[in-house]
Amino acid sequence: MIKVIMHGCNGHMGQMISGLVKEDPEVEIVAGIDVCDNGQNDYPVFKGIDACDVEADAVIDFASPKAEDALLDYCVKKQIPVVVCTTGLSEEQVQKVKETSEKVAVLRSANMSLGVNTLLKLLKEAAKVFAGAGFDMEIVEKHHKYKVDAPSGTALAMADSLNEALGNAYTYKYDRSQERKARDAKEIGISAVRGGNIVGEHDVIFAGTDEVVTFSHAAYSKAVFGKGAIQAAKFLAGKKPGLYDMSDVIDAQ
Repeated sequence: MIKVIMHGCNGHMGQMISGLVKEDPEVEIVAGIDVCDNGQNDYPVFKGIDACDVEADAVIDFASPKAEDALLDYCVKKQIPVVVCTTGLSEEQVQKVKETSEKVAVLRSANMSLGVNTLLKLLKEAAKVFAGAGFDMEIVEKHHKYKVDAPSGTALAMADSLNEALGNAYTYKYDRSQERKARDAKEIGISAVRGGNIVGEHDVIFAGTDEVVTFSHAAYSKAVFGKGAIQAAKFLAGKKPGLYDMSDVIDAQ
């Protein structure tokens, strides 16, 4: 049984993961961390990570960037692996994540979905085939109207997967409205759609002469990210110091 501390337990993702864990016989949440608590959890909740005295095999982090530094220090001190899912980290905090990984196991990924991360691996293979045959590559991502950043981190991760497979020879094109010219063969177009309550949809289009191949992923709820985080915690427990990502989890399946 993998024992987990849920950092940010009373947030939307924290509560979702708490529910998912109840259905998983291989993992249990032994403590939660959150500044607010109304007694809704069946595990002890501490207002700060430093107050937590419960032993655990891993921490799942879906909290605020403000709490990230203290969490990383705690994990090093207690030698507890941590799955970092909190977004919006500063450049300094991203660097601290890397430094922390030299002392304890850390897993951080642009997207926690097993489906998305499997797709990232497939895209690298597809890019080698289609780009060499003259296919153009375009990415279209769709999210709810409240998402303020564009393009999504997942869309950029997909573009990076394509580009890395091709020796990073491509540039990214985010907007075509300001110029009138033919498409450059060495560019990857990235477009963003915002509307309604779309959780997250990504299409990677390989457009060739007389044929189009599309790789698609759609998330119908945020539960896919919670399930991925739980799988990541299972994978990370007992691992040596290092910076891991979801591709490592998939390779271990």
